[in-house]
Amino acid sequence: MNNDGVLVVGAGIAGLALTLALRQREVAVDLVERAPGADGGLAVNLPGNAVSALIALGVGDQLKQIGRPVGRREYRSATGRLLFGIDEEAFWGPSARSRCVMRSELHTVLAAGLGVEPRAATVQSVKVADGGAEVEFTDGDTGRYGFVVGADGVRSAVRGALFGTAGAKEAVLSAASWRFMAPNPGVDCWVAWSGGAGSVLLLPVDDEQVYVYASATRGGPVGADPSWLGTTFQDYPAPVQAVLRHALDRPETLYHSPVEEIRLPSWTAGRCALIGDAAHATAPIWAEGAALAVEDALVLADELAAGDWDTAGQRYERRRRDRVDHVQAHTDKFSRAAGAPIWLRDLLLPVLGPRSYRAAYGPLRKPGR
Repeated sequence: MNNDGVLVVGAGIAGLALTLALRQREVAVDLVERAPGADGGLAVNLPGNAVSALIALGVGDQLKQIGRPVGRREYRSATGRLLFGIDEEAFWGPSARSRCVMRSELHTVLAAGLGVEPRAATVQSVKVADGGAEVEFTDGDTGRYGFVVGADGVRSAVRGALFGTAGAKEAVLSAASWRFMAPNPGVDCWVAWSGGAGSVLLLPVDDEQVYVYASATRGGPVGADPSWLGTTFQDYPAPVQAVLRHALDRPETLYHSPVEEIRLPSWTAGRCALIGDAAHATAPIWAEGAALAVEDALVLADELAAGDWDTAGQRYERRRRDRVDHVQAHTDKFSRAAGAPIWLRDLLLPVLGPRSYRAAYGPLRKPGR
């Protein structure tokens, strides 16, 4: 198979966004996904820069029809004491209000503009070649493409083929996490409770349910048995107890997974590039995974539409590197601060917390393109 167009590997948020952006720019593109129809998660928090990027992609009106705006963010101690709060709506502005949505609904919004379903295929190998790249699939099929993009997540087959195992590591703050949905116990904003052993976040996704994310706070173990949740958060306030009771009665609804980061010196090789988590997965402290993925897609689509595919990947990376480095640096800074004794952390957060929020998100209010 010879194809002078772009092959996008992975139909998650990054791959769908890039495919849509390329179709809008009339660049020939094929999309493959090893597990078509999988939604890849439960819910996703979209900070203001993610909303701005999705508006730039042309799906802003559809985005308003799903999920729920996040007007306020609260950080609380393990006993429930408010340490500090952030007026997110005032910070991001009315045109870029943060939003929590079901990941499957966001996938549907992005896929609706494609006109075709992704082809079911799993990449076995990718080799850089003059004027393109040669791809082999696990079913024995092969193809040559003008440009190949790995949008296939933390365990990217494309990254493995191009760069091996370099760059992957456990997140400092927490090596794993638990995620699930539960009936809303009465919270009306983004709210996290944090103690010496763990943190738990509740985020309303609509009027009836909340997305729950639980992890360690100081690099401690996150057991793969659901009992870890009950033990770690047994003395936390009533809203946490309510969602835990619901979840522990339904262990089949719980998702336990490692929290891994990707740090690479380069995201490109010849006419191949990585975007989103495949390039720079980062612990979800600032919830920037989806935002960076869509921003990557917009920038790479612009560069491919501009021509000269021999240097398009390098141009994309030059435009994106500083922004990604900023997010990763502030992720590291927060992770180190979380390792402080809990009494000291709770004492300092009322002052340092709002500063950290502004320092992390302030530069991201500017377009990431």
